[in-house]
Amino acid sequence: MLRDICMHGATSNHIEYFAYLAGGDVSERYRFNVGNRNGSVLRVCSAGNEFVIGEEGVAYRGNGGGFCEYMFGIDHPLADLAKSDVRNRLAMYGACYEDPSGALLFTDITEGTQSYERIFFDGNAVSNYFFFVNSSHINGILRKQQKEILKLLGKALKRSPAVGTEDDIAIIEQMLDLLKDPLAQFYLFKLVNKKHQQYRDLFRSLYYTNKKISDQDFARLTSIAEKYRIDHYQQERIRVDVMYKHRSNRGIVDEYKNILIACNNKGEINRLEIARLTRLKTLSVRNKIPDALFYPLDEMMNKDTRIVDLEEQYYLSETRQIFEGLFLRESQIENTIDREDMIKLLSAKKQAAENRDYTFEEILLQTSKACDEKIHDGADIALLEGFTFIIIFFDRYDSTSSIINKLAFMENVRITEGILGSLLQNKKEFDSLRNDLFKELFITGLLSNQYMGNYGRKKVKTLLKGLQLIEENRLTTSDLLAQLQAIDRDERLFLLVRDHVRERVRNLYSRFATKVNQEALKHEVKEELSHKKLLKEEIPDNLFSEIILAIKKEAIYLQTILPQIVAEKNVSLREDFLENSGLDRFHIEGLEREYCELNCLSINELSELRKIGT
Repeated sequence: MLRDICMHGATSNHIEYFAYLAGGDVSERYRFNVGNRNGSVLRVCSAGNEFVIGEEGVAYRGNGGGFCEYMFGIDHPLADLAKSDVRNRLAMYGACYEDPSGALLFTDITEGTQSYERIFFDGNAVSNYFFFVNSSHINGILRKQQKEILKLLGKALKRSPAVGTEDDIAIIEQMLDLLKDPLAQFYLFKLVNKKHQQYRDLFRSLYYTNKKISDQDFARLTSIAEKYRIDHYQQERIRVDVMYKHRSNRGIVDEYKNILIACNNKGEINRLEIARLTRLKTLSVRNKIPDALFYPLDEMMNKDTRIVDLEEQYYLSETRQIFEGLFLRESQIENTIDREDMIKLLSAKKQAAENRDYTFEEILLQTSKACDEKIHDGADIALLEGFTFIIIFFDRYDSTSSIINKLAFMENVRITEGILGSLLQNKKEFDSLRNDLFKELFITGLLSNQYMGNYGRKKVKTLLKGLQLIEENRLTTSDLLAQLQAIDRDERLFLLVRDHVRERVRNLYSRFATKVNQEALKHEVKEELSHKKLLKEEIPDNLFSEIILAIKKEAIYLQTILPQIVAEKNVSLREDFLENSGLDRFHIEGLEREYCELNCLSINELSELRKIGT
């Protein structure tokens, strides 16, 4: 018996379509037309339902709706975001949310049209689905049909992983099973934007290779975007979605998301949760996870969320006092922002960033608006000058903090002589407020951060010493740049070789215990990396020995110590190993996540045992 029919084609503007007609007696209960004078490419109708694929968009009437996989961070309702199993967006024809209750309201007005531009803007940028149903179990007025379809199919359509993998047959089979009618028919229409698909596939292949995009590769992406006129918004959402789906990114971002959702639901955030968010954000920098993955999550945080259990709230009142002092001139009171005030504000900004305290930025925004209003009303221009003085220092702070944190927690950071010159100028400005303020704001606390790896620590110390020597005319910026680049090359070589050695010796550590075996392994890895054009130079003996030692320590931890830590809930044993092994905490936490996945353990169990670094 004929079970399904598939029609496949494309419009003239690179929209590919797949039309599936599936179910009982499918060959006898539908009509279709391919192309006509009204500009349609394909028209399919059955039992009062119709779907038309045109050159510029689609038209529909009857029951059904549209669905697609959510793109990360794009119009993702909080209710769906909070449910880890909800993957897909579902829109039923003629349905809307009723204000102010938020209840779903169904109407009989289900006929409509959508342009392709709107479909791929509101939905998924690459692939979107539409459907309608023909079943004797679903009848009556349209609003009644839509309610019944949502009841039968809605939960599965929202959660089916087949939507994201575009497994059309799996979607059809699942829907027909849920309809529980042997004569039911399910009509599925998939639309694929070939332009966006080509851009996504190229970006994914480039990004998944090494989690970074070179200038040459970015030029290839730009060429495709310009050729197909893909706007910047679509490019950004495609890139963010691809980066989120990378295995090493998704776990970190999801953990960050879950903390924010929990805080949002209870309306408050405490110090432990702030510390966990900060650790994850720092971990993301180390793993080259772009900030773009966190922006939509941070926006989700309700502004009314209270910060509790914070002892450092004095810095907020001190900030308000200093900002309010800007307006004392209106009462003929002489007041200017002096060095001590600026130091206090910079310290407050630093503490607010560490505590993820958004109140500081709100005070700054309120002050900015008040300044604008008063200047507009004719206030003394000195008011604007005083506020500008503060903003310039805040900009210097943000720029300096960003560069130094990338140096500390990322490899292959693009540093130029111009950037070093900017850092040097900023250092002079900060130190002009107080001697060694630059070191106090950006270096001292960073060096005590347990999550900074050995190479990051080398780069930060080299940077500080180099800037001091340049100020003393004992070093040039080009010399400092060369030193930093050398450390970065060593780091990239260490990570590259370590990862390849780990794959080769996984579960076979004892076979590489002797010097002879290690030399053979080193030769094999060198040949493999050379063949893949990932390595040109030789692997230094001391670096390879360091890698072998690190991998042995990892093996001891995963096979002996970590099982004991989990079984005994022994936090001190974990900390003792991390402090004495010299291994990178970020890397170890990645191994712990893999251990939990392999042993079907909840990562939350391990999270409770982790001592939060500051």
